[in-house]
Amino acid sequence: MHLPFLLPLLLLAGGVRAAGPATLLLRGENLARQRELTQAGAGSTAEPLRQLRREADKFLRLEPYSVTTKQHPQPGLDPHDYVSLSRYGWPDPARPNGLPYVNRDGEPNPECKEYDSLTWGRMQRAVHNLAQAWYFSGEEKYAAGAARQLRVWFLDAATRMNPHLKHAQMLKGHDLGRASGIIDFHELPQLLDDILLLHGAPGWSAADEQQLQAWFRELLTWLRTSPNGRKEAEACNNHGCWYDAQTAALALFIGDRAQAHEILESVKTRRIAAQIEPDGRQPRELGRTLSVNYTLFNLQALFTLARLGEQVGVELWHYRTQDGRSLRAAFDWVLPYALGSKGWEHKQISKENFSPLANLLRLAAAAYQEPAYEQALARLAVAGDEKMWTDFYSPAAKK
Repeated sequence: MHLPFLLPLLLLAGGVRAAGPATLLLRGENLARQRELTQAGAGSTAEPLRQLRREADKFLRLEPYSVTTKQHPQPGLDPHDYVSLSRYGWPDPARPNGLPYVNRDGEPNPECKEYDSLTWGRMQRAVHNLAQAWYFSGEEKYAAGAARQLRVWFLDAATRMNPHLKHAQMLKGHDLGRASGIIDFHELPQLLDDILLLHGAPGWSAADEQQLQAWFRELLTWLRTSPNGRKEAEACNNHGCWYDAQTAALALFIGDRAQAHEILESVKTRRIAAQIEPDGRQPRELGRTLSVNYTLFNLQALFTLARLGEQVGVELWHYRTQDGRSLRAAFDWVLPYALGSKGWEHKQISKENFSPLANLLRLAAAAYQEPAYEQALARLAVAGDEKMWTDFYSPAAKK
């Protein structure tokens, strides 16, 4: 299935409250309502459930993914360490061995797929599809499959990943990992929600949960105290926003609400006030060669932070500086370009794709109680099943 960046954030629409899982980003009551509709055979849920089960069945037939199954083991590094290449790092054509690599912003090097970032992504998709298929279908085989994958990646001594990212996005010939590599785990908040859907599931014990919490506690400590983590925290662009989203979600997952509150409160001045102009532009993202992609990517991070802020009483949706910097200003700035009423004026070396804005429109419609956003969603050109998943995970509020 297509897995949008903000899938967990989509359950923001209102509705009758019902018991549901204690998730971080997903609305538990909305999940419970959709599960009732799914298990009752409602037509609107038939295709999403079919796709979830089809993808989950594929993962059940595969061996679980492990960070230790490396195509290119690095001399001197522990095979349990996560190792990835700088996404835009390429061999230098002016040198016989290509070293040191040079940066070509916006041009992904396919060599990256030979390292752990691809395996991590596949593991995350496996857990997502299996956990979601379990929750919506109630079939125990999916819970067992998700539990098995989590144990292999995080818990089993022979295959577990060490809880750090010090060797993420290394640039060959320069280093063995960089602070910016922490962005590799930007989907971590979504993974945490998928894990929370397994609470009480067959084959996933309280002991498993405790061990996994301990692993994530170690990762959070590394992110907050290591040189790479501290450097990434200071990044004043999408890297900084996703760093905050990762660390705040981890703090909530392990039950440290005070730490989560501290991180999220700082978003007002360190992210919104510093990264968004009064007219809504995001200059650091507009300066990239993929300015559309990064503008939307940073908005996704900021919306993630706003949802996490709700968990601890930090209001980010409506926070506004005296000169007008706010999430809503950033969102309203990009919307006319997505709808075609303005032409994009910044560098974009690949085809413009505003499909990710579908998810954000539904979120914004709910957060700001703005019908115009819902109307804009009907006009937005989206790719693939983006609209179907938006409607499944965040059905429009009833009028």
